[in-house]
Amino acid sequence: MRLLISGGGTGGHIYPALALIEQLKKRDPQAAVLYVGTHRGLENKIVPAAGIDFKTIEIQGFKRSLSLENFKTVYLFLKSVETAKKIIRDFKPDVVVGTGGYVCGAVVYAAARMHIPTFIHEQNSIAGVTNKFLSHFVDRIGICFPEAANEFPEKKVVFTGNPRAQQVANIQPTNYLEKLGLNPNKPTVLIFGGSRGARRINEATVAALKNFADKPYQVLFVTGSVHYQKIKQLINNLPTNVVVEPYIENMPQILPEISCIVGRAGATSLAEITALGIPSILIPSPYVTHDHQTHNAQSLVKISAAVMIREDQLDEAILTKEIDRLLADQKLRSQMAKKAKTAGVPDAADQVLRQLQAISK
Repeated sequence: MRLLISGGGTGGHIYPALALIEQLKKRDPQAAVLYVGTHRGLENKIVPAAGIDFKTIEIQGFKRSLSLENFKTVYLFLKSVETAKKIIRDFKPDVVVGTGGYVCGAVVYAAARMHIPTFIHEQNSIAGVTNKFLSHFVDRIGICFPEAANEFPEKKVVFTGNPRAQQVANIQPTNYLEKLGLNPNKPTVLIFGGSRGARRINEATVAALKNFADKPYQVLFVTGSVHYQKIKQLINNLPTNVVVEPYIENMPQILPEISCIVGRAGATSLAEITALGIPSILIPSPYVTHDHQTHNAQSLVKISAAVMIREDQLDEAILTKEIDRLLADQKLRSQMAKKAKTAGVPDAADQVLRQLQAISK
């Protein structure tokens, strides 16, 4: 198979694409893959570092308010469609995949106009603007949350899950907790607001640190590199059962050792949580488009697989209360873990690949 794939801007669009590519290469080592992104997005660093052929186009997203910049956006879109057509003609893909972000809008649209089989993947419960636009032109649409189906043409939609889930489902423990000075045999809660950290989660956690002393569990608090030095200055007399780290390079490797996660409700995070069956306390970011993280979180809350705390309700007391409740009750955590696994698709990457093979015949 010759696969051209595009998606960028955030890790939520990039990591499912990388997981799909990894699974394709396992099944077909001779498969040819080309990734198209922008030079400004995270994909510009992440994709080449993964050893994947990478090309860029110049494009930008629409401003949500009236702005003269949107005229430039239209011009760049039309220009990037022509650039994408040239890339497609040169690479000659069997199928073109978009995983979200405005960069894939031009690439997948160009492929559809050239009558090349096309597939888009929507990771969130509420569809992004680019995927809504592309849904009118593509052959098939993969979703991760049943709620997203209502936003697309019904006949094109298939429930595939997130390819990232398959990538982490079989990860084995690596004794990472012991390397950090924690007890691998003790229940552990991971508090993590994302790679850059989350200010409100960090503030509530710093205030709650004293409450964790002498608990029958331990805490791994990952602040995000941007916030680490400031937080270290605020911490006095850190309890012995708490470890504070700025960042963990390969976060999935530690997840099999975690008893409970406190964090955001991004699509990639939820794919990892459901793949491994980890109970979670979700604090959705209120700053994302259409508040989609809240809707993501609610999909797990309604099946009793997670607890949700809204950011405007988050404080030291409620954070401590919910962590205490989950970490003190092994039976509850086991029930939540089973429910979480039912929400995931452990062979999600294979599900997507089957769809690609079907439309590219």
